[in-house]
Formats: sequence, structure tokens, C-alpha cells
Amino acid sequence: MKINHKVNQWTDLKDEVYGKKGTARRDDLEREFNTFKIGLMLKKARESKNLTQAELGQIIEKNRSYIARVENDGGNITLKTLFEIVEVGLGGKVNISIKV
Repeated sequence: MKINHKVNQWTDLKDEVYGKKGTARRDDLEREFNTFKIGLMLKKARESKNLTQAELGQIIEKNRSYIARVENDGGNITLKTLFEIVEVGLGGKVNISIKV
């Protein structure tokens, strides 16, 4: 695959390397990014509450290594566990939207 070195924006680069939105490869990239983002948001929320992974795990009855896996790959989480982490563990609310 030849890459155009005159690409100026991240969107242009994604279009060139992964294809336009709606293509299978690009959709996979977007899903992977969103799962990464969920993990990162959970980590930032935990840190803002000054909790360690072990402390959060103790609150929701999960071990520290599970919390670490969720923070590193948000795609490995069930909705039930997401609600437990955010609402029970962090005292927050989950907001989910679906676009059709």
C-alpha cells in the first residue's frame, strides 16, 4: 500500500490507510478506538476519585487485574459491569446513545 505523504489531517490519513467511513476496515478501526476510549474514560474517572484499581475492584467485588484489563481494553466489558463500575464504584451515571 502506497501512502500519500501530503496528507494533512488525521481524517485524511484514516481515509487513505483504512478506507472511508462505512468500509469494513474503517469500521473496525472506529470500534477499536471507541473501546480504547471507554477504558481510558474509566481510568480517568477512577483517578479523579483518587481510587486505585484495587480499591475500585474491592468496591465492586472484582479483582485489581480485572479493572486493569477493562481500563486497557474497554471492549472486554459487559454493560452490567460498566454500570457497576460507574454507578456503584465511582458514583456516576452512564450515558449511552445509539445512532441508526
